[in-house]
Amino acid sequence: MTYLDYQATTPLAPESLDAMLPWLRDQHANPHSPHAAGRKAKAVVEHARAQLATLLPPHGRVAFTSGATEALNWAIKGTTGPIVTIATEHAAVLDTARASGRSVTILPVGSDGLVDRDVAEAAIVPGVGLVAAMLVNNEIGVVQPTLALGNMAQAAGARFLCDAVQGVGRIDLPAGADFVAISAHKIHGPKGIGALYVRDGVALDPFMHGGGQEALGRSGTLSPALCAGFGVAADLMAREYAAASAHIAGLWRLAVERLGDGWQINGSVEHRYPGNLNIRRDGLDGARLMSDLRDIAFSAGSACASGSGRSSHVLRAIGLSEAQARSSIRLGFGRYTDPTALTEAIDRIVVAADLQRMAA
Repeated sequence: MTYLDYQATTPLAPESLDAMLPWLRDQHANPHSPHAAGRKAKAVVEHARAQLATLLPPHGRVAFTSGATEALNWAIKGTTGPIVTIATEHAAVLDTARASGRSVTILPVGSDGLVDRDVAEAAIVPGVGLVAAMLVNNEIGVVQPTLALGNMAQAAGARFLCDAVQGVGRIDLPAGADFVAISAHKIHGPKGIGALYVRDGVALDPFMHGGGQEALGRSGTLSPALCAGFGVAADLMAREYAAASAHIAGLWRLAVERLGDGWQINGSVEHRYPGNLNIRRDGLDGARLMSDLRDIAFSAGSACASGSGRSSHVLRAIGLSEAQARSSIRLGFGRYTDPTALTEAIDRIVVAADLQRMAA
């Protein structure tokens, strides 16, 4: 299997697995218990929290969550006032905002996937309670101007939430963000754990009640194993940033060159994370292509919406027709992607797409 679906999830780093195993096999204490074993578990959790902090803005607190979805829900439901967000946000933001009962303004994007700064500035005015924007889009890899959006929010007296799930450890985070949501399994950590950063001095109502064991009043027993794996993954992202960035940039160049003519890149090429290559070809049946190449893991859209039967709301938001959206595929690569395997996979994708065209 050639794995090219890094936006859905990333391979678990061996170092993260090694950090987790003792707490899965030999250790079982509750980190919220006061006895010696509990304190030892607590120390592991706090060490992991410190490791996460190296990837996040300074002057804030970090609370572990069950994942980024919980973190985003918490930041939205724990604040008040009208919400401004973007049409290409993850469903965890869009659906939660719509379900909040608050006024929601959804900013459009251009064909490049970027929000218009003038339109955003006109919408982010005094009285707005929260501005939510994704750093790197999970479907098309476009990098939004989150620093500018955060400055607009601050000027209007609003809180700013950055969904940094796809960008943390890869793209600079916006300074001054009030909330930052991240997920372990998108940075080579384990599934089932994420975190929410909250800037010092920012109030946030509890989202989950029942003990308040975790930072910021979150309730629920933490898993030392998951925390340990998350912390090591964050540490690796920080230490391997330069090498990984160069490797991924090389993979992007290889992939684009190998695809050749006839493919269009969805979203901005200039303002994007190069580990995400979302492309389309006229007349292509993306779902059929995945079926024809079952030993290559790639995507036709967000894994979170794969069972909905709908084409991507992100691709529709950048102006693609239903047919164009369904003729799009997403290739995601990263730290563990082998260039030779990527080359072979793209060659097979091109051949299978050619066969589709010939059979049409």
